[in-house]
Amino acid sequence: MKIGIVCYPTLGGSGILATELGHQLALRGHQVHFITYEPPFRLKLDADNLFFHPVELAQYDLIRYPDYALALAVKMAEVSEQEDLDVLHVHYAIPHATSAFLAKQLLGTKRPAVVTTLHGTDITLVGRDPAYKKVVKFSIEHSDRVTAVSEDLRRQTEQDFGIKSAIDVVYNFFIPKKVDYEAREMREQLTPNGEKLLIHASNFRPVKRVSDVIKVLGSVRQNVDARLLLLGSGIDIDAARNTIHRLGLQDYVTFWGARSNVDACIAAADVLLLPSLQESFGLVALEAMAYGVPVVATNAGGIPEVVTEGVTGYLADVGDIETMARRVRTLLTDDDLHSEMAIAGRKRAEQYFGVDAILSQYESIYADVVKQPQ
Repeated sequence: MKIGIVCYPTLGGSGILATELGHQLALRGHQVHFITYEPPFRLKLDADNLFFHPVELAQYDLIRYPDYALALAVKMAEVSEQEDLDVLHVHYAIPHATSAFLAKQLLGTKRPAVVTTLHGTDITLVGRDPAYKKVVKFSIEHSDRVTAVSEDLRRQTEQDFGIKSAIDVVYNFFIPKKVDYEAREMREQLTPNGEKLLIHASNFRPVKRVSDVIKVLGSVRQNVDARLLLLGSGIDIDAARNTIHRLGLQDYVTFWGARSNVDACIAAADVLLLPSLQESFGLVALEAMAYGVPVVATNAGGIPEVVTEGVTGYLADVGDIETMARRVRTLLTDDDLHSEMAIAGRKRAEQYFGVDAILSQYESIYADVVKQPQ
């Protein structure tokens, strides 16, 4: 099958999932074409069956704000026609599903079929903006198939947009890598005196509540010698730095920014912190579980569908710093409990979020939409 994939190439769960999905589809013999403004940061351009088509924005003095959605629609139509695509799988409703609808209008045919995967912010934040809500609803309703990465996101989409057609829940997947040696080296570098290591990885947006991560560290350090590794970048970095200095924790926090070797960093940690206000899935929590790292997170959005309370980690109310800190201290001081949760996390990640089961769901969806009358 010939499949076009459209995603945001920046650091974030949707881009990671879309890229890894493309890799796995290519390994199964499908021809996969990525269409976006730059190569996704994890895309293996030298892999067989994988192709990249850049979207370029023309600059004109008359057009003050060049429109990426229009340029993307034209490129999607162009690649669809040249490569005879069967499916356009777009990740994020806006503008990708909107551009896919326009591309099909340009082509004047029902093919390629459009599969839209909702990842969260396109529904819970951007989609609720009155400036976009109608076009998001329109784009969802005019997709040939729609999937959501959690039951919670499916419910929110149906409720907020009045969607009557079926939305399939297809969870994110994760494939752990062999990073034991690299993780040990990082651990030795980050905790030279045998301290415990906490980690947080995100795009540092306000919804991630990074300052809560730092406050948890401050509370934990009252009883446990612990350090914190922060991965990622975003608009809340300065706020995070201010909190670190205000609490006097600058000697115990390491900023490593956006890195390509996130897997080894996560595998090196003792506990992952995810205090988000909202997560439609929480891919980083799944990554941690796959590497045997217990998760302490908020009971928000789709996180409870990934993290099992008291089994693979702990959940707390948003903003409940003391409960999160207490749970972290328990995990850092009870080796037997930590080991049990590590084993349970690996098992759950493999059993419910393994690549084979998730990929088969997507392949089945592709086959169904392609069979629809043309």
